[in-house]
Amino acid sequence: MVVITLVGELQAKKGATFVYTGPLSECRDCKLKTVCFNLDTGRWYRVSSVRHKHHECKVHEGGVRVVEAEPVGIPASVPIKSAVEGTTVSFEPRKCIVISCESYRLCHPLGISGGTKFRISEVDGEVACESGQPMRRVVLN
Repeated sequence: MVVITLVGELQAKKGATFVYTGPLSECRDCKLKTVCFNLDTGRWYRVSSVRHKHHECKVHEGGVRVVEAEPVGIPASVPIKSAVEGTTVSFEPRKCIVISCESYRLCHPLGISGGTKFRISEVDGEVACESGQPMRRVVLN
């Protein structure tokens, strides 16, 4: 399902992905806030088309541009035993202190809070885990 929304001029590129983190207090008096706030908090989106309409914005440097965006799956990692395509999991970020690990963002995806239920739509290969936990890369929906 494609939605019309506004993103920062620098992010307005076809194929760019972003996480909608929710409304900002600075936007309270903006006449365009309903277009920005029509997304689901914590959901990932991909820009599928960029329109020519540009607007000034207090938050985004260079203003905002009208785009068409569609929800996309969230890349994450789960324990191997939970990595079954089509199943529903309650996602819990890994208890890991190795923040320099190349897989840290998969184990702690932006926009997801612990206990949120997702369906695993895709299972990829193994994840390189510096703390030695057996993990698989998945896509959550």
